[in-house]
Amino acid sequence: MTPLLILDKVSVRFGDVQALRDVTLTVQRGDFVALVGANGSGKTTLLRALHGVVAHRGTRRVDSAAPVRQAMVFQRPFVLRLSVWNNLRLALWLAGVPWSAHAQRGAEALARVGLSDLKGRPARALSGGQQQRLALARAWAVQPDILFLDEPTASLDPSAKKEVEGLLEGFAADGMTIVMSTHNLGQAKRLASRVVYLDGGQVQADLPTPWFFSDALQGRADKFTKGELAWSLE
Repeated sequence: MTPLLILDKVSVRFGDVQALRDVTLTVQRGDFVALVGANGSGKTTLLRALHGVVAHRGTRRVDSAAPVRQAMVFQRPFVLRLSVWNNLRLALWLAGVPWSAHAQRGAEALARVGLSDLKGRPARALSGGQQQRLALARAWAVQPDILFLDEPTASLDPSAKKEVEGLLEGFAADGMTIVMSTHNLGQAKRLASRVVYLDGGQVQADLPTPWFFSDALQGRADKFTKGELAWSLE
């Protein structure tokens, strides 16, 4: 596997709060990394540091000869007061996709997430699960090398959660590199190729998924997977 994104001793502080402490992490091309840990452990901050959108100490390096295209989907996606179609085309325009490619790329993206029949509907009239699928369509349409996801199914019902997980499985099968934070250990076990456990802003475990859910863990990481570790507050 080829290194795609590397953090070396990255720390992030928000006022008196040390959100990350000397995190060193390599994301390989083709990885599906699940970030797990209690509230306040640093998952979202680590996502943002990987994405390059938060000030930090230490080094962030993209290990690629060509520019790396990134996309991020949040737990509650922001949609504009436009149609589904125009929300999608705006994302393509912002990503610099040629206008001539919008129609085909947009149609493929909506078909991929099952929203083709709703392209004319106001995006804010969609259900929560449909809005999340629209956010995934916007991300997929720009053809990112790496996709960041912050708790993408946390506010969805079981049916919508299953739909989103199916889409993510498909993206990963196509070779997209994915880094996702989640509180759902079952989801991490189902989807991820690798699990990173954070505690107090530090990486305490970084293992292939089968190893993470084996008897190899010790200390607080082991207690966390067994539901025996009290969650800290944000």
